[in-house]
Amino acid sequence: MTRQHIWIVSPASARANNGNWQSASRWARFLRTRYRVTVSLHWPDAGTPSPAGAPPDLLIALHARRSAPSLDAWTHAWPDRPSILLMTGTDLYRDIDTEASARRSLEQAGALVLLQAAGLQVLPAPLHAKTHVIYQSAATLRPAPPATRRHADICMIGHLRAEKDPYTFMRAAALVTSPSARLIHIGGALEPALATAARVTAGKEPRYHWLGAMPHGDTRQRLKRSHAMALTSHMEGGANVIIEAVSAGVPVLASDINGNRGMLGDDYAGYFPPGDAAALARLIDRTIDEPAFHALLRAQCDARAPLFAPAAERTALLQLVDNLLNHRISPTKE
Repeated sequence: MTRQHIWIVSPASARANNGNWQSASRWARFLRTRYRVTVSLHWPDAGTPSPAGAPPDLLIALHARRSAPSLDAWTHAWPDRPSILLMTGTDLYRDIDTEASARRSLEQAGALVLLQAAGLQVLPAPLHAKTHVIYQSAATLRPAPPATRRHADICMIGHLRAEKDPYTFMRAAALVTSPSARLIHIGGALEPALATAARVTAGKEPRYHWLGAMPHGDTRQRLKRSHAMALTSHMEGGANVIIEAVSAGVPVLASDINGNRGMLGDDYAGYFPPGDAAALARLIDRTIDEPAFHALLRAQCDARAPLFAPAAERTALLQLVDNLLNHRISPTKE
């Protein structure tokens, strides 16, 4: 019997190696256990036609604004076929307030998916009935033994762009006092001014090292050898790097924003005010100088780990897709 066909629209390709691509790639892998899956930058795509010219059975679009043309085209071409909109970050926390195309996507999608439950607080209440929360996941990595670490590396993972606020991480390098601290930034240069700032900071501050873009597997290996991970973003839909840190036993130092609270919980002890480099530096020093504080953060992260298990994400995704394809939508709330 011919398997049903799912088309995933991702605004990023494998070359971008960012969070959107990681989400699209992982969902495609889960879905291919039951369905035929196509991943492309948009729909329709003349370069990757549907088998025998038939339309897909379901469209999954990542990002309300960037995938809006594809979702709009799908809705008009196949109004009776289901669709899912995955809200990935800037669309939830910025675009739906400023862009008509993003708001249109919210209405057109048959189901909405958020990557963490706190996002419901900013999503219009009338849309909650068709909204599902599906946490992303990552395979568990065994942490590197502390005895093998020459430095207390604080790793920041994210391309250099304004939403990630790499300036705060750079400024913190001059404020940290623990002798063993080393601030490692992994990410490509998407904005020239930020790349210049990273090079200047690396030249002035011996603690700060910008490694540029790295393959995903190499990045995870570098992360698991870190003392902690810093996440300085102004907005996050549900940062995959948090999951990868938690799954490697690496505590997180995170900006106190809605998306990070939805991932780590309201009572997490590792938050700092967004943009506050001095507060981040103090947290870095505490994780190094106070073993009990580092242990507390790690224990709190470990308690969240079951949310980020691959089996949990796969089950939730397949259940949602199965229900939509069989016209039995039963929204789940968290």
